Amino acid sequence: MGAITELKSGDYKIGDMFATREAYGKALLELGAIDHNVVVLDADLSGSTQTKHFAKAFPDRFFNMGIAENNMMGVAAGLARAGKKPFASSFAMFASGRAWEFVRNSIAHNHLVVRVCATHSGLTVGEDGASHQIIEDISIMKVIPEMMVLVPADAQEAYQIIYASLDFEKPVYIRLGRAKSPVIFDENYKFSLGKANVLTTGSDLTIVACGIMVSRALEAAKKLKEHNINAEVINCASIKPLDWQTIATSVSKSKKLITIEEHNVLGGMGETIVSALVENQVNDFKLKKMGVQDKFGQSGPALEVLDHYGLAVSDIIQEAQNILN
Repeated sequence: MGAITELKSGDYKIGDMFATREAYGKALLELGAIDHNVVVLDADLSGSTQTKHFAKAFPDRFFNMGIAENNMMGVAAGLARAGKKPFASSFAMFASGRAWEFVRNSIAHNHLVVRVCATHSGLTVGEDGASHQIIEDISIMKVIPEMMVLVPADAQEAYQIIYASLDFEKPVYIRLGRAKSPVIFDENYKFSLGKANVLTTGSDLTIVACGIMVSRALEAAKKLKEHNINAEVINCASIKPLDWQTIATSVSKSKKLITIEEHNVLGGMGETIVSALVENQVNDFKLKKMGVQDKFGQSGPALEVLDHYGLAVSDIIQEAQNILN
């Protein structure tokens, strides 16, 4: 990490409610003043993606590409080759889905460092419904060679990831959310690429989560402890590269693993973790993968949709009790 990433934190307070996309907009605005090579591209969604703040402050370095995500990724690749530091933004459905070929061929295949910052990911797009609730993006982006995949747990981590991305040497897909979620990290937290964070310690059960589900995992662990069940909760923001060693240490101790993600269980964080563990001869454990069980989303209030798909705190507690039995 460079000096910028070592010195900054988002000044978010634990328990406050912020969307990770809001932290993205804040970090972008600050980076624009620090580094004149930072450029931002958006697909006519600057209000939603929060790139509007950068656009207002630095109009000569902001490019509204219109509803043309494929072209946006191609232009971002060209800017990267010209020595700029591009952030390309749209809804996750379009940034990873519609523009996938251009991300693969124009950016990753040419070894160009573009930061694909995709907001409105997962089920918590809410009322926008199944067409916009992409629950496949982790799986389709992680299979692109050299593409890193990061899913911040809260606004503090999202803010730090955006700062850290200036030092990345590979392209990255950063999965951001629409809905507000609790801040779980304070100003002392430091994001480290490829590192999983043990947030609570325990030997009865290992819970690994990413994104908005980390706060729910922590809440479930707190309630489980009231019943003398000590769960070790791990934040897996860095899905690729993956810190399988930290997870393996915990699973080898507990022999029970629950993975939780706002994503299809097929090809997501859970399968990535299990594959790495088994490949490295860690295979003596019970497993439950919590997420969307190979279904499309549906319209509804964001948090109610999460609950509908079995991702409520009570569901985590129930699955913990099931796997312990």
